[in-house]
Amino acid sequence: CGRGPGGRRGGRTDMALRCAASLAAGRQPRGPRREGTVRWSSAAKASAVKINEKASREKILTLESMNPQVKAVEYAVRGPIVLKAGEIEKELRKGIKKPFTEVIKANIGDAHAMGQRPITFLRQVVALCTYPNLLDSPSFPEDAKKRARRILQGCGGNSLGSYTASQGINCIREDVASYIERRDGGVPADPDNIYLTTGASDGISAILKILVSGGGKSRTGVMIPIPQYPLYSAAISELDAIQVNYYLDEENCWALNVNELRRALNEAKAYCNPKVLCIINPGNPTGQVQNRKCIEDVIHFAWEEKLFLLADEVYQDNVYSEGCQFHSFKKILYEMGPEYYNNVELASFHSTSKGYMGECGYRGGYMEVINLHPEIKGQLVKLLSVRLCPPVSGQAAMDIVVNPPVPGEESYAQFIKEKESVLNNLAKKAKLTEDMFNKIPGVHCNPLQGAMYAFPRIFIPSKAIEEAKAHKMAPDMFYCMKLLEETGICVVPGSGFGQREGTYHFRMTILPPVEKLKILLEKVKDFHIKFLEKYA
Repeated sequence: CGRGPGGRRGGRTDMALRCAASLAAGRQPRGPRREGTVRWSSAAKASAVKINEKASREKILTLESMNPQVKAVEYAVRGPIVLKAGEIEKELRKGIKKPFTEVIKANIGDAHAMGQRPITFLRQVVALCTYPNLLDSPSFPEDAKKRARRILQGCGGNSLGSYTASQGINCIREDVASYIERRDGGVPADPDNIYLTTGASDGISAILKILVSGGGKSRTGVMIPIPQYPLYSAAISELDAIQVNYYLDEENCWALNVNELRRALNEAKAYCNPKVLCIINPGNPTGQVQNRKCIEDVIHFAWEEKLFLLADEVYQDNVYSEGCQFHSFKKILYEMGPEYYNNVELASFHSTSKGYMGECGYRGGYMEVINLHPEIKGQLVKLLSVRLCPPVSGQAAMDIVVNPPVPGEESYAQFIKEKESVLNNLAKKAKLTEDMFNKIPGVHCNPLQGAMYAFPRIFIPSKAIEEAKAHKMAPDMFYCMKLLEETGICVVPGSGFGQREGTYHFRMTILPPVEKLKILLEKVKDFHIKFLEKYA
């Protein structure tokens, strides 16, 4: 089948490999470089076939052999609907005709992708940190330079490209603690209890990882709201923990009821050890803002039942409804007195991704963890050290969220103008979305008190439910897929967040510009009316 290196004949195995490769490529094998016909012995042919069989052996990693916990993970926000939206976008680029000209991705809270402008001051400071030569430029304000220099002094080699401590840059953790104290009216915060994270998701996953233990009926149970943000169910599946659902009260503006918490806890005790209670405030996907009394009741419940509290507060700047106000769990816990404040274990989370900033791509965030056992604190730092440190540019972005310009500084006027513009626009869009949904027959939308999503309840006729079953789809998945295929609007079915049996919803972001949002809502209205007529 040919000669080996230096003109020598290769061994039989080399010959067989080259022959097998020739056969696989559809070529006739070349003989030695001499005249005459190529003769294959039966042994050479058998050897070539055997080598070819080995080359296409079974994969080590298959769906059957992979980690079953990873296979169980589902994340609806980027699930089948979004994959289908991507396929449709490719078809549109190829010129394939559709009843629409673009896909509107209203499935995820990605503010800048929807056209929101970045906050100038935040970008200035991160730019200065990234390219310190700009510190000599007169184009940048002094208050931005001052913050950039302070951040860089906390970095090894004065460079954003160096690793930081696993807990994050010390001066930024100090700024986070100062921010929490200002936000909570003087409630003390210790920088040593602050951990900078890769978005809030990283902190939530780390805390859950360290909390989950046991087996059988002693396996850790994690109480989560239904509807919930799918990060929680995904993390619980990955850790092989037990998901314990408690239902928010849709008839009462998605309120959290302690009696429902107690029901869920008592039922769960029969099959697991519930020891974690997750709260999302303001709510995602439901947009409710919890009042002070509700938070006090939840804290008392956690204290009474010895539950570790997780407070997801990434939408704390996003409160729109009159009479609603954000209260941090940390503040209310402190004000309930030392019996609670010195005993209830609480992890609170914040992020650069939401609020008025919308800086999702920087992956900046923090968690504050209080009343942690000293030995567990060491274990948490060890766990976080495995990923070395959070993105340093994200840490810098988080610093500007907690340490923005203040009155008297040159950037303050522009900063406050941009911040208020974003939040006022979101408030208008929240009201617009609620009002327009509630004008559509067969759709009901609770007030959007906060966050950046609507979660309307939709009526789906029995005929459509039967057709969904025939396609092996949840009814609201079937509805959302039809909406995408006929209008180009991508939303997430309520079944991806959880909902009461027999109810159907979808989650839609309110982030598109007002004019595009109006068009989107009109398209949903027209689609829904036609859908009802078709399946009536």
